[in-house]
Amino acid sequence: MRRHNPVQMGFAFMAVVALFSATPSIAQAWQCRAPKYLPRPALELPGPGQIRRTSIGGYTLALSWSREYCRGRDRDPVMRFQCSGEIGDFGFVLHGLWPESNGPNYPQYCRKVGVLRREIISRNICMTPTPQLLQHEWAKHGTCMAKTPDAYFGAARLLFNAVQFPDMDRLSRQVERGTPLTAAGLAQAFADINDGLPAHSVKVITNGKGWLQEVRICLGKDLKPRRCPRYAQGLAEPSAIKVWRGR
Repeated sequence: MRRHNPVQMGFAFMAVVALFSATPSIAQAWQCRAPKYLPRPALELPGPGQIRRTSIGGYTLALSWSREYCRGRDRDPVMRFQCSGEIGDFGFVLHGLWPESNGPNYPQYCRKVGVLRREIISRNICMTPTPQLLQHEWAKHGTCMAKTPDAYFGAARLLFNAVQFPDMDRLSRQVERGTPLTAAGLAQAFADINDGLPAHSVKVITNGKGWLQEVRICLGKDLKPRRCPRYAQGLAEPSAIKVWRGR
């Protein structure tokens, strides 16, 4: 099948910047500083049957709630940068920018690539604070969207920095005050502070115990918010969620 590649000119950066009209915020990585030494990740190659070059019909910006992910992982050496507090205190981090098809069979592993350079990891570690995850996102998703990791992560960084984040501490205390927080309520909280982002463009993911794991923003081919398609994963709007604030 034909590989759709919309990043011939740096991934349409002007369209990315215009995604939200709110002032960009990078306050999710509080006081993050890239360390002087960063390990290079392991090479990631597609397994049998994993290569899929379907055409692109839109994108997903996946934002992980780091407090929940790091619960119990603060001493895990693999998660050292994200979870130990060594380089920063993280709220939402970027899981990835993913190409989507017009159905569930999204493109992935469109070509084989080498290991990311340390300078690329350093440039993006405060956005996605796990070197191996950066490698994974480039190998699995970025190869279907961009010619170079600089173009892919540059676009992802602009999108991530354009998002305003609601007061998660306040939202997490709603349940304690007797007001349930629902998937629809969290989606609306994002919509309320991001001009041009409707609530129907936001999906919420929790773990099996109802704790917030991820917020996903559905984007069209023009990189602007669109109504999430029916096949997009996410909770039903009335579903109750809990937010782990950390220790």
